[in-house]
Amino acid sequence: MPTISVSPLLRLGSSSFTAKGWEKSFYPPATQSRDYLSYYATQFDTLEVDATFYRIPAVSTVKGWYTKTPENFLFALKTPQEITHERVLVDTDSVMNEFLRSTEPLGEKLAVILLQFPYFNKKAFPNPIEFLNRLKPFLEKLPAKPRFALEIRNKYWLGALLYDLLRKHKVALTLVDHPWMPRPGEWFAKGDPITTDFTYIRWLGDRKAIEERTQLWDKTIVDRTSDLEQWVEACRSLLKRKIRVFAFANNHYGGHAPDTLRLFEDLMKRN
Repeated sequence: MPTISVSPLLRLGSSSFTAKGWEKSFYPPATQSRDYLSYYATQFDTLEVDATFYRIPAVSTVKGWYTKTPENFLFALKTPQEITHERVLVDTDSVMNEFLRSTEPLGEKLAVILLQFPYFNKKAFPNPIEFLNRLKPFLEKLPAKPRFALEIRNKYWLGALLYDLLRKHKVALTLVDHPWMPRPGEWFAKGDPITTDFTYIRWLGDRKAIEERTQLWDKTIVDRTSDLEQWVEACRSLLKRKIRVFAFANNHYGGHAPDTLRLFEDLMKRN
């Protein structure tokens, strides 16, 4: 797998293993859809599963993920949107417990569960304190394993209060490359956003802008070299600190997530 040659602490993957156009640009000719995950796992050593955001997977589906991937492959799963977007952490115990039960068959391959929150304006929460007051009891009930990462999309909420709460519960703050959020170096300008022994990076990009140019995710549309060079600098610093890094590329970042991952890996290998 490609990232092993860079660092055993670095895992690279995409936000899904299927997309319109991948059947011609990523998967070998005549590859059956049932074999997509197995082939993907020969190219990358981790995967962020976007599908769990929309629905809790069947146990049989989860067992299939396990059997189709090698021993050292790792998964990151999105928390269902019912928890983060619809109920926004209110009365979510039953949903979370069902989600955790359904994903148990991944066993040691389940590395991280991502709590991806939307952008919250003042109508949703008058200030970040209101959100943190709701988040605190939710975090207190999370199990020690699997590990969790949290993503927010309001840069004005970043700071010591959030970081300290996440550190207390050993939850990673997700570092996002998104038009609403800081640039790579800016994440570290107002304190250390590394809140546990690993970090979680998401290269998301501008979904609206790129969808105006393409609906087919088979090639690079946006040159992300300069952006990824900044992330390389950040990741090298984190690896020196022995921080484990999970980094995931979305198709909307450059146009074709596998290209983004290969470019990042190539940049990491340069002196």
